[in-house]
Amino acid sequence: MPSQESLGTYQDETKTGQDFTWVVKANNRAYHEQIRKKHLWCLKKKKYADNAIKTAKYNFFTFLPLNLYEQFHRMANVYFLFMILLQTFPQISTLPWFALLFPLCILLSIRGIRDLIDDVARHKSDGEINNRPCEILTGGSFCKMKWCNIQVGDIICLHKDSFVPADLLLLSSSEPNSLCYVETMDIDGETNLKYRQALLVTHEQLTSMEDMAAFDGEVVCEEPNSRLHNFIGTLEWHGEKYPLDYEKILLRGCRVRNTEVCYGLVIYAGFDTKIMKNCGKITLKKTKLCHLMDRLVLMVKVPAIHGQGEQEG
Repeated sequence: MPSQESLGTYQDETKTGQDFTWVVKANNRAYHEQIRKKHLWCLKKKKYADNAIKTAKYNFFTFLPLNLYEQFHRMANVYFLFMILLQTFPQISTLPWFALLFPLCILLSIRGIRDLIDDVARHKSDGEINNRPCEILTGGSFCKMKWCNIQVGDIICLHKDSFVPADLLLLSSSEPNSLCYVETMDIDGETNLKYRQALLVTHEQLTSMEDMAAFDGEVVCEEPNSRLHNFIGTLEWHGEKYPLDYEKILLRGCRVRNTEVCYGLVIYAGFDTKIMKNCGKITLKKTKLCHLMDRLVLMVKVPAIHGQGEQEG
């Protein structure tokens, strides 16, 4: 049964008139594939993300321009490039320009090779995760597929010690009262087992593969967000509405423990899952030391360049 706190929160959200706009229809891929949302100007993209993830920053075509763009965010590299450009003018040149270009290329290459090795490792990790096997209900039976083939609205079968591939609504399990024990160490670092429990109605009525294939429930809930320990929504089925809370959800990254088999409905997939929302986008990061070095370069080198220009004049 839902906790009093979750029921109270659900009632408060309803009273304030908040509309849940995330609609998931079980066993209905066609519905989710046709829904589009505004992406950029007049462009649109699929509202419901696929389950494939990509944490790598570069590909074959973008590595060189993006890596150079990141490296020239360092003022020291910009300064040396500027000095090389000055050496191309014979009137103020003291050294051949290629004599300064060679060490700069060596430094950029070393940094680029290091970034390339890190990114290749990310590509390899993404491939291993996206190609993990899972059982998806297709055509009235569970078929082995890859994680990247999972879509919102699919029903998935999980076995003991398997990882949860997406954020799922627990429908039933082999345990009494459809309990499911999960380990959330990869999410919050806690090693103690936590339990999740399915709704009584799905526990009692989804008892066979035929029942799963005929399941046409509709989940209406909040948009994807990064709140790991909160979830509010409803399951609409057979003309009835059943409130859902966090205790009904299996998050991506959890591991099923002490439960032989359980079944779940995919609510959020891929980058819409809560753990991926917490990861955020890969951005260019600079340490405090790098920021300090940039300021020192501006403070020391700019006056020096200015003084050198006056001396030449």
